[in-house]
Amino acid sequence: MQAQAWSDVDSCSEDRSASTNRQKNRVSCPSSALEAIGLCVVLAKPEDLFTKFPTMSEAIQVNVEWCSKSSEYKDDGTNILLDANENAYGPGLALSPDGKLVNGSASSTAVANGTADSNTEVDLLGLNRYPDPHQHELKAGLCALRNTHTHTTKDITPDNLFVGVGSDEAIDALIRCFCVPGKDKMLTCPPTYGMYGVSAQVNDVAVVHVPLDAANDFALQPALINERLTADPAIKLVYICSPGNPTATLVAKHAVQQVLEHPTWNGIVVLDEAYIDFAAPDASLAEWVADWPNLVVMQTLSKAFGLAGIRLGAAFAAPNVAQLLNNVKAPYNVASPTAQLARQALAPKHLAVMRANREKIVRQRERLVAELPRVPGVGRFRGGTDSNFVLVEMLDAPQGGKPDNGVAVKVYEALAETKGVVVRFRGKELGCEGCLRITVGTEAEVDRFLEEIRVVLADIFRGKGQTGVNGTSTEAQKRETEVVT
Repeated sequence: MQAQAWSDVDSCSEDRSASTNRQKNRVSCPSSALEAIGLCVVLAKPEDLFTKFPTMSEAIQVNVEWCSKSSEYKDDGTNILLDANENAYGPGLALSPDGKLVNGSASSTAVANGTADSNTEVDLLGLNRYPDPHQHELKAGLCALRNTHTHTTKDITPDNLFVGVGSDEAIDALIRCFCVPGKDKMLTCPPTYGMYGVSAQVNDVAVVHVPLDAANDFALQPALINERLTADPAIKLVYICSPGNPTATLVAKHAVQQVLEHPTWNGIVVLDEAYIDFAAPDASLAEWVADWPNLVVMQTLSKAFGLAGIRLGAAFAAPNVAQLLNNVKAPYNVASPTAQLARQALAPKHLAVMRANREKIVRQRERLVAELPRVPGVGRFRGGTDSNFVLVEMLDAPQGGKPDNGVAVKVYEALAETKGVVVRFRGKELGCEGCLRITVGTEAEVDRFLEEIRVVLADIFRGKGQTGVNGTSTEAQKRETEVVT
């Protein structure tokens, strides 16, 4: 039994939980008691001291409290959810209009009227059996998708694949495979996806930071990374997010190669391509693992494929690395319905739906880029536009202002609490002062968002509501303090 590690979800997992509640519930547990019962709790802050509990049961109770989550902005069916980078256009599956599934063979009537081919099959009768532990067919489909021969003449095969519960399982498995707890380190490039740090804490692995170049659209700095790798041989993994989260910047191929070519470092470069299908065609470097034994490329079906609910991720790697990952996973980590839906999502008719939805998202992304700057109080876009979200500054004045976290928090709160539009505050991350991250929604959702943010900013600049220091509400000041990175 292992406790769930807490970290601020605004900088890691795509969960809509209250950071204030997490701060109130933050506790410390005695290492001896936890070791005795097999629990592992990661402190919200490394410098927190251990606190003794009188009984083991109390330690367990505290641990259970840590694992409970409360929703900050509950969705009642009317909210516009632009906070978790989900696919607003739905699953990339050629479903019937009502979204129903066909189980087993399609009926003769369905075949005759042409509806059978538009449905998806899930074998419910087989749920009494454990799922396939190897998922060879699913892996073959992923290889077929990424064998574009843009970056190599070689083919990747199922031997190059690990599949698991989202990308998060691969993140954790890589750390367990290549890092010795309490000894080895990993390197990340902030601002970046927070689960790298969470998994490092869970596994007692220190994190070395080499920031992205905030003055250059958050570009990777491979020369600085290589300097750190040369200076510290304890670093065994380098996590690079491309396109970045929250930056939406695609990392240049030559920058990745520069790290791969480090002459003395003996470690793995991990490229997280969760949002790669929103970038230029053939931007994925997944097939490049056939040429680089020290490269791992992670992907997910949660974003462009619109299948966040099935939790399916993959790691492309050299066969020996993929074998290590497969050796440490749970035997049946991918459920049968997940695998069946994922396999079908990779079929041509379903890929066509995914690509059509992606194009709709790209059009709305372009619309946000064009129309958001016309709203008084909206500043620069930060980073790139290679994802299904944008990162944009909120200013302290309607015209000629500067990025301001107080305003950004107030916009974030007002949108959610009074307008039913939920976005993400990112202002506490490196180089993201005053920034909100906004997921690209449907055309109707973008219409509503653009209307509501204009109203909210106008109200803020008119000074509506009780304000604290520098015009920031008391609650906004509290949230700005509590939202950590």
